[in-house]
Amino acid sequence: MTARVLNFGKAGAEPGMARSLVVFLHGYGADGADLLGLADPLAPHLPNCAFVAPDAPERPHGTAFGWQWFPIPWLDGSSEAMAAAGLAQASVDLNAFLDAQLAEYRLGADRMVLVGFSQGAMMAMQVAPRRDQAMAGVVAIAGRLLAPENLLAEARVKPPVLLIHGDQDQVVPFTDMQKAGQGLTEAGFECFGHVMRGTGHGIAPDGLQVTLAFLQDRLS
Repeated sequence: MTARVLNFGKAGAEPGMARSLVVFLHGYGADGADLLGLADPLAPHLPNCAFVAPDAPERPHGTAFGWQWFPIPWLDGSSEAMAAAGLAQASVDLNAFLDAQLAEYRLGADRMVLVGFSQGAMMAMQVAPRRDQAMAGVVAIAGRLLAPENLLAEARVKPPVLLIHGDQDQVVPFTDMQKAGQGLTEAGFECFGHVMRGTGHGIAPDGLQVTLAFLQDRLS
């Protein structure tokens, strides 16, 4: 597959000055700018950190607004085959984007963390274990581990993963957090979890604070 070029926004340290890199991966129907604003509260606590947030490669079916990483059958009426093909292509796209950003900022993979929300969290947990070099970590917020039964056989590297989920999430059920944690642990990953009490499908202040602590620990 040929990788598609992803549009993106950036904040924080410039190339040549950055000592670490945080990549935000947005959810279904959103865009990179939806998460890039998180750089504002995070940057003062992460000196010399660059933040980038790509737009996913496709428009959701039937709309000219927002972006998707891959089709979701129960939302857009696509087939499971279309969803699988979309995930495979988006993985190629995201891997090429990550390689380009590491080259641009002249950083190794061990200085990069992926922070994904919802479908972006699914992408983060799909791509990170299957890369050649381990990144510093993954933060998966309100997401789902896709095909956990394949993870052990397909994982090339095992970066630490922080799972964050609202216990009132009606979009991606809270039970998916436990399933992801079980799948990651059984595959040999170091896995951490934080429950945002009373929170639906979003990022509460305590979730952002835990994310910051993880980033500081992994990128210090």
